[in-house]
Amino acid sequence: MNPKISDFGMARIFAGNDAGANTATIVGTYGYMAPEYAMEGLYSTKSDVFSFGVILLEMITGERNTTFHLSKRAPTLLAYAWQLWNEGKGQELVDPLIKDSWWFPEEFNRYMHVGLLCVQEDAYDRPSMSSVVVMLKSESTALRNPDRPAFSVGRFTDQQVASNCGCSINGVTVSSINPR
Repeated sequence: MNPKISDFGMARIFAGNDAGANTATIVGTYGYMAPEYAMEGLYSTKSDVFSFGVILLEMITGERNTTFHLSKRAPTLLAYAWQLWNEGKGQELVDPLIKDSWWFPEEFNRYMHVGLLCVQEDAYDRPSMSSVVVMLKSESTALRNPDRPAFSVGRFTDQQVASNCGCSINGVTVSSINPR
């Protein structure tokens, strides 16, 4: 996996203070953009923290967030990671390559915990990037429990149904009303 970090540092482009900025032009990669930016154009340094959290979860699990819905385990990697972490089964998501080479369960759990804190729906609930670095470096730093991450609800794509009936499923209908 080659993580794309092109979305990082975009907070610096916008004029304004640390509180954030607003833009009408949304650019970036869906699945890595913070919800407040993707939906409202609001961007801050906490938006970069969200993107980092997604990348961190992808790296430790070996799963891609953007195609995770095809697995039918959950609509997003974030939702599935949170569900397993909440149930105390987070280690089920360990990347098999990590498990075969080096794997320390406590370290994996900490990285998963930090990743989930980074992808919180509300930007104010996300840690700063400097706090993330401290959390990753220091095992003695206490971590608060994350809430449900952003984009953790959604629908599953059932590829099997479409291929069995020999037809496609129309997920969007657009109606145009034209005068006669």
